[in-house]
Amino acid sequence: MSTPLVSQELGAFLRAHREQLKPADVGLRSTARRRTPGLRREEVASLSGVGLAWYTWLEQGRVTASRQVLEAVTRALQLDAAGLRHAMRLAGYHEPAGPAPVDGGLAAAVQPVLDSWPLSPAVLLDRHFDLLGWNTPWSALWGPPEAVPADRRNLMWLMAADQRLRTVLHDWEPLAMNVFQHFRAQAGPALADPRTGEVYRHLDEDAPELRHWWGCHSVAELTARAVLVEPAGIGPVRLTLSSFHPVDDPSALVLLFTPAGAEDRARMTSLAAHPLRSVPTREAG
Repeated sequence: MSTPLVSQELGAFLRAHREQLKPADVGLRSTARRRTPGLRREEVASLSGVGLAWYTWLEQGRVTASRQVLEAVTRALQLDAAGLRHAMRLAGYHEPAGPAPVDGGLAAAVQPVLDSWPLSPAVLLDRHFDLLGWNTPWSALWGPPEAVPADRRNLMWLMAADQRLRTVLHDWEPLAMNVFQHFRAQAGPALADPRTGEVYRHLDEDAPELRHWWGCHSVAELTARAVLVEPAGIGPVRLTLSSFHPVDDPSALVLLFTPAGAEDRARMTSLAAHPLRSVPTREAG
């Protein structure tokens, strides 16, 4: 069963998408007297085939939904596959049973895999996007994670507040926003964990101008993409971002940045031999 906080997260997620839809999007006629942004609750309830009172309670986090009913609601709200998965996870579905895996054992098991990519920056993240392991190319490109305070050693914090990463990465903002969207899409009950709250508090302290990123309810998958970086003195390097989940812990995530061509591999070889000089990280707190 969903915890109260997760139920509230689900309700806020559904409400945000209801307010984004226009009546015309679902075949309804808009009127000049409409005051509610997006659809009304009664319209979503009717489209979903549920009662208005029950749908109101769902948005308020006071009831739980069956898988079938939640699918009907998400169809009415025209959510995509990522949105449906996120709603299901917030409702307690598709989540592994039992306690969270022991991170130390997972990190030890995956570290040799990370080290097997001598030219490709790679990192292991837990369900909160905390960094559990990384390889030498990752440190050479983005900076050694050991230099970041342990309570801020998190991919979302690095994307928002680490000046070195923002200096090296071209077109930084779309990828950074996608990281936040993917975290919400896969986090599920982890959104209610104390660690998630701690990460968000650090983000509030260190990057308040981006607060709308972690206050938003949009979700998306972190899909494969081309990434351009330009370490000082090395020249531009084209990388391909891919990701996968370790079999031992599907809630964890490995990110891999693979050089796209021969010249990119040569430049990553040079970077590994002569790591980028330090670019100051935004001071914590």
